[in-house]
Amino acid sequence: MSGVRGGPDAEAAGRAVEEILDRLAAGGDRAACETAEELVRVLMEFYGAGFARVLDLLGRDPGRPAGEARDALLGDELVAGLLVLHGLHPDDVPTRVARALSAVPHAVESAGFDPATGGLRLRLTGSGGCGCGGTREAVEQAARDVLACFAPEVTAVVLEAETEREPVLLQIGAGPPGPSGPNGRPPAAGAP
Repeated sequence: MSGVRGGPDAEAAGRAVEEILDRLAAGGDRAACETAEELVRVLMEFYGAGFARVLDLLGRDPGRPAGEARDALLGDELVAGLLVLHGLHPDDVPTRVARALSAVPHAVESAGFDPATGGLRLRLTGSGGCGCGGTREAVEQAARDVLACFAPEVTAVVLEAETEREPVLLQIGAGPPGPSGPNGRPPAAGAP
């Protein structure tokens, strides 16, 4: 079943799938056969969508340099997910985590990944003082959603608690110069 580059031959793979489905049908378990056929159909749709995305990303700008085309492919969730699924993604876990976190709608960065547990600690990098950010759970969920495609090795995401910061001291200067003097104070005794 090997093809041109040592991979599976499309015709042989198709025959093998047909034979497996036929064996299931011959076994008399109609529900198992229908489930297997549905599984094959879903996988075909998934891979078909992935190949369509690859062609779309490559065809957007035929004059695009190869490095930019590669980055577009690796930055696409569907294509990256397929590459990771098959162990073909060229980037290591920290690089894929960083790429994924750049797509999170909150300013976060990795504060550490533990490959033994699959736990990823995140830290907010943007200013959190405007009151418009998401909740802790929303930030963690957004990260989990994007990491599922780019870095499935990450099985848990925890947003670190923000450390207390010293309040910024705002200094208010004197008002505009007025009749009382250039600094807003009455003129010194004996001054013109």
